[in-house]
Order: sequence, then structure tokens, then C-alpha cells
Amino acid sequence: MKPGPLREKSFCFALRVVSLYKYLCKEKGEYVLSKQLLRSGTAVGALQRESEFAESKIDFIHKLAIAQKECNESVYWLELLHQADFITEKAFVSLKDNAEELLRLITASIKTAKTHTNH
Repeated sequence: MKPGPLREKSFCFALRVVSLYKYLCKEKGEYVLSKQLLRSGTAVGALQRESEFAESKIDFIHKLAIAQKECNESVYWLELLHQADFITEKAFVSLKDNAEELLRLITASIKTAKTHTNH
């Protein structure tokens, strides 16, 4: 499958989340919230990859809809980590911007797929 912006950006976001998780564990001693972010933030790219080999258009939409939810959940964990003073404003804004860009790409992909299906 040809790499596209959603594939590339979701992978880069996952890498940033992994780096933040390692930092939070090592430098801040924070394991609970960061683990939640690790799970949701890496799930976005994994679900996008699953969608590449979806069994049907409906399955494709379903996988991306779950990725959309995981991405939105990641924003929640980022907000919580920021408000709890575990991450700086700069780190928060940068990661939140990445997540929101992913949300826009996922939403656009879902809308496009829905226009090309009978459901």
C-alpha cells in the first residue's frame, strides 16, 4: 500500500507518544496517565494500518472510526497531563496540534469513504 499523509502522520504521532511516555516514566515518575496515552496514541496508527486491508468499505470506515475515537481520547490524556503539570505548554500544544490534524485527516477519510458506499 502506498504511504499517504494519514499513514505517515499517525506513525510519527505514535513515535512522539512513545518518546513522551519514556520521558514521563523516567523523568517524572508518572506511569498511569502516560500508559493510557501510550495505548490510545499508538492505537491510531495501528488502526489506520488495519484499515489498509479492510475486508469491505464498511470495515474500512469502522476501523477509521475507532482510530478517530482513540485520537480524541489521546487529546484528553494530553489535556490531563498538561493540566496536572506533567508536560509543558509547548509540548502540549505541539502534540495536541498533531492529534487534531490526525482527527481532521481521519474524519475526511471517513467522509470520503461514506460518499463511495451505499450505507
